[in-house]
Amino acid sequence: MTHAINDEALDTIFRKARSQNKWQDKPVTPQMLMAIYDLMRWGPTTANSEPTRIVFLLSKEAKERLKPHLDAGNVKKTMSAPAIAILAYDLDFARHLPKLFPHEKEAINWYTDPQHAARTAFRNGSLQGAYFMMAARAIGLDCGPMSGFNNAGVDAEFFPDGRVKSNFLCAIGHGDPTGLFPRHPRLSFDEACKIL
Repeated sequence: MTHAINDEALDTIFRKARSQNKWQDKPVTPQMLMAIYDLMRWGPTTANSEPTRIVFLLSKEAKERLKPHLDAGNVKKTMSAPAIAILAYDLDFARHLPKLFPHEKEAINWYTDPQHAARTAFRNGSLQGAYFMMAARAIGLDCGPMSGFNNAGVDAEFFPDGRVKSNFLCAIGHGDPTGLFPRHPRLSFDEACKIL
């Protein structure tokens, strides 16, 4: 099959990309983080809701605030990463719909039920988290996504007003291949998919 992008790009984003555990001593700049966001924000979300909110931790002081909330197995690889992203979702995302979905004036009222709003925010925030990783890889960075942390502790530390909830963490930088585990297998098309 022919692709809209070449095989090298597909390898970078998907086939040869790995979840990193060890990092090279190379910086991640604010400009790189802005470039990631500028790509990821174009991915589709329900009613263009864009519920993801990201806190980037670059300084040692910021990372120390996160450290007590990490599972023990994630401390070393997280604290040694050049940058850490807390990918979170805004439960009150609908307040931005008049700007983001302007052709439907009633869209802001679609999410008045808190449970419906929370499901929508989590689902679309997770989608945007995947776009985030693909964008980071596309600009030449590696990712170390993880969910081994105390969400309640992170939320209290970084999102104390309760409106934004953490979803997962993603360490970002240039991965050190010596920290990789052997590549795990993936399910085949027939094991995971059905065409009706």
